[in-house]
Amino acid sequence: MQSISTGLLYFFALGVAGYAAFVYGFLPLGSLVHPEMKASFLAHSYAIYTHAFASIVALVIGPFQFSASLRANRPKLHRWLGRSYLTIGVLVGGLAGLYMSQYAYGGSVARLGFALLAVLWIFTGLCAYVAIRRGRFQDHRKWMIRNYSLTFAAVMLRLYLPASMVAGIEFTIAYPIIAWLCWIPNIIFVEWRYNAATHNKAI
Repeated sequence: MQSISTGLLYFFALGVAGYAAFVYGFLPLGSLVHPEMKASFLAHSYAIYTHAFASIVALVIGPFQFSASLRANRPKLHRWLGRSYLTIGVLVGGLAGLYMSQYAYGGSVARLGFALLAVLWIFTGLCAYVAIRRGRFQDHRKWMIRNYSLTFAAVMLRLYLPASMVAGIEFTIAYPIIAWLCWIPNIIFVEWRYNAATHNKAI
């Protein structure tokens, strides 16, 4: 079961990262989004590209950082990948995402959802960094898992959007909801897993 979960993690993370790299690297900006979103993208193209490609870095690196084999056999590579993940992926991507959240399609509900996601993404990344600097390896791992659950919002967003279209939900209604739905269940699931694991150890 664990191997299936890990395989799905790699599949979706690398799949969405590849999709985003193709869309933002080879297609005209905003060509696959709602017309009103396209106007915002074009007006803030530098921020959009910065957020997109920094987030791709985070999506790609993240799964490999959870590899016990990599940590044990290539500790220096693990550390350098971690620095790249936190600085380029989370910090740069998060700040650009926070900026772009103020122009998100869907009104104040969507803007607040994406803004809070960006703030928590940066915050959990900072907590992970502080923990590892203090030598608290278990806490570092927990914060990194929380952080990557927020990184994974990029995947869930791209799963929920087509699902809402198939369900016949109007985009104007679906998008503000997905601005929250793409990340809140992720972090809840992670915390539930922690509590369950702690309870099982106590028994």
